[in-house]
Amino acid sequence: GDALELIKRAALKVPDHGGLRPWRFVIVTGKEPLNRLGDVFAEAAIEDAPGISPEMHERARQLPLRAPMVIVCIAKVTEHPKVPGHEQVQSAACAVMAMQQAAFAQGFGGIWRTGSYAQQDFVKQSLDVGEDDEIVGFLYLGTAANNAPARNDPDPEAFFSYF
Repeated sequence: GDALELIKRAALKVPDHGGLRPWRFVIVTGKEPLNRLGDVFAEAAIEDAPGISPEMHERARQLPLRAPMVIVCIAKVTEHPKVPGHEQVQSAACAVMAMQQAAFAQGFGGIWRTGSYAQQDFVKQSLDVGEDDEIVGFLYLGTAANNAPARNDPDPEAFFSYF
């Protein structure tokens, strides 16, 4: 609906040197798509650790079910004379952050995850991620649980200085 539209629009407002739009997003929502992503993660878990226990295998399968929506965020890196690949990946990462902040601003919860599955060829192939492209995150979105721990933000003075 409107909330998702605002989240999508936020992703497209990020810094983008050269106007390359070096990002693509795969929205996974609904029981069947989330279960399919769980199957992908379960297969990836076996590739990561062939002797994986049945419990850990099932845990991998359940990972996408932690939220009603997962947005897979992909950096589409292209050769460019003035925009190096790392800037394109940074732009895609900014898009993840912008979507998460847009979700927070609308009262939703969100967790940005990466982990080994983001680098796994099987996961990338399953999500139609190009060979030179990179999954920069799995953004889990939903209504925050009331028992979510409060974030203890540090004193900003520890991180900023003046020139």
